[in-house]
Amino acid sequence: MAEPALTNTGEALTRPAGWQQIAADWSSDQRAFKNVSWGKVMMWIFLLSDTFIFSCFLLSYMTVRMSTTVPWPNPSEVFALTIGGKSIPLILIAIMTFILISSSGTMAMAVNFGYRRDRARTAALMLATAAFGATFVGMQAFEWTKLITEGVRPWGNPWGAVQFGSSFFMITGFHGTHVTIGVIFLIIMARKVWRGDFDQERRGFFTSRKGNYEVVEIMGLYWHFVDLVWVFIFALFYLW
Repeated sequence: MAEPALTNTGEALTRPAGWQQIAADWSSDQRAFKNVSWGKVMMWIFLLSDTFIFSCFLLSYMTVRMSTTVPWPNPSEVFALTIGGKSIPLILIAIMTFILISSSGTMAMAVNFGYRRDRARTAALMLATAAFGATFVGMQAFEWTKLITEGVRPWGNPWGAVQFGSSFFMITGFHGTHVTIGVIFLIIMARKVWRGDFDQERRGFFTSRKGNYEVVEIMGLYWHFVDLVWVFIFALFYLW
């Protein structure tokens, strides 16, 4: 049976009951994501789907590593750099991790100053975050070049299990693509903030309503996700 409800004027309004009521609530956005902008909701949905993809990659990597009968290459030896005649294990990876985690701090400050409508500091911090991200990608490109020069391929490597190369290039390459996309969008959004597009309500790519810097927070959600994923990659691929 239908259940009566009161409107703002005090008049009775008939609402469906049971499953029809649940469908009506969700379709009319009465309860789902209430008071949350669609831009932020869509970013959360995208990040959730991306979480599943990265989880599948990491679970597949762990399954392959535990099931292979051939010894897995030692990450401390594979990713070591020779500096001053000494081989230092994982030094490049440690620096990359420090840079990416530091970029989360600058991104968080950019969001903070964005909601204060401080255009200069917001744009500067977004550009600093983009610079950290570009540095990370550059160091990752150096890492790839070094391993390829040493004979690592998706189908084999000189140190052990052939699955090492495919796992490495797939996981780090997919993550590096996310970082690169984030750097591009950070530069675009920083330029818009610097020009005052959000204050003047200037029409354009991803320009929201006047005075609304929420897009900076949405970029922050994406960037923090990318950083968090790297923590898992660092722990499972480089330290394990």
